[in-house]
Amino acid sequence: MIYEGKQKIWSDYQKEIPDDHYYYVRSCIRQTFFPASEAALLNITRNILGRDVFENEHHTTCGGIAYHSDTIPQETIMTIVARQFALMKKHGYENYVCSCITSFGIYIEILETWRNFPELEAKIADNLKKTCNLEFAKPKFVVHTSDLIYKLREEIAAKAKYKLVNVKTGQPLRVVEHIGCHYAKMFPSKGVGGAEYPYVLAGMIESWGGEIVDYPERRHCCGFGFRQYFIKANRGYSLSNTHKKFESMEPYEPDFIITNCPGCAYFMDRWQYVIAESQGKTYGENGHGIPVLTYEEVAGLVLGFNPWDLGLQTHQVYVEPLLDKLGIPYEPAKKFLGAKGQDIGCPALPSCLKV
Repeated sequence: MIYEGKQKIWSDYQKEIPDDHYYYVRSCIRQTFFPASEAALLNITRNILGRDVFENEHHTTCGGIAYHSDTIPQETIMTIVARQFALMKKHGYENYVCSCITSFGIYIEILETWRNFPELEAKIADNLKKTCNLEFAKPKFVVHTSDLIYKLREEIAAKAKYKLVNVKTGQPLRVVEHIGCHYAKMFPSKGVGGAEYPYVLAGMIESWGGEIVDYPERRHCCGFGFRQYFIKANRGYSLSNTHKKFESMEPYEPDFIITNCPGCAYFMDRWQYVIAESQGKTYGENGHGIPVLTYEEVAGLVLGFNPWDLGLQTHQVYVEPLLDKLGIPYEPAKKFLGAKGQDIGCPALPSCLKV
C-alpha cells in the first residue's frame, strides 16, 4: 500500500514530452552567455537524432526580464507571448519548445492565468489581432529544452563515445545537478519530478554513466534573481546564495555541476572566481574550481564533440581537469582561436583560482 501510494505521488509529477515536431524559440540570455550550447542542441536534435526542430527568425524575446523587473505590465507580456504562440500555429506546429527557464516559467504562468481567467484570454486575443493581425492560438505542449534532452537521453547514450566515468579509476563521476527555480518551483507539476525531486537532469546523468550527488542545499536557489543582480547594490545577495551552495556541496567533492538554466550556469561559474579573489577560497581539486556545464555541453561531450566547439573555453572555471578524467582529447593551442582560426588572445589569468 505504501509503495503504491508513492508510485501514485511520483506519477503526478511526470509530464508528457512530445517525441518530434518542435517549434523552437531561443533564449536571449543563453545566446549571450552560451551561444554554442544552443548550436549544440540543434545539432544533436536535428542532425544526430533526426528530429524536426523548426525555428522562426521572427520570434522575439518573451519579455520575461522586463516583466520580472516590473518595467512592463502583465497584459503587455501576455500579448508578446500570444504573438509567439500565433507564429507557432501559423507555421503548422503545436509543440512549443523554449530554451530559457525564465521563458518556460512565463509561458506556464500565462497559460494557467488564461485558463483561470477566460475573459483576460479573450482580451489578449483581441490585442493580438489589433496589433499584429495574427490569430490567437495556444500550444498543445510547452516543454523546456532540458525536457527534450531528457526525453532523448537514451538515444544519446546509445550513440555515446564517452561515459561520465573517470577513465583513471573506472568510477562514475560525481555530479551535482542544479535546477533553475522557474522550471518547477512555481508550477511543480510542469517539471519532471516536481520541485523537490526533479529528475530531468538526474535522469541524463544516470543514463550517461554518472552518479548524482545529494547534499543539504541541493534545492537552494543559485541567487541570480533579476532584482539581486540587475541592481548593483543587491549583487551581494546573489553571491551569498551561490556561496552557501558551494559551502554545502564542498564535502561531497563533486567532479562537476550540470544546470538547466543559463543564469544559474553563468553565476555558479563566475562567482567561483569572485569568491576566490575576495576570500582566497576554491572548491575544486588542487585549487581548481568545480566546472559548471549546461546539459547540452554535457551531451556534446558524451557524443564526442570538440570541447572548444562546445564553447567550454568561455567558462571562468577551466574544464581541462574534467576532460582529463573523461579521457576526452583536446588541443590546448586551439582553445582561444576564433571561428576562422585567428588568435583572439588568452584572457588574463586569475590570481587565486587555478587554471
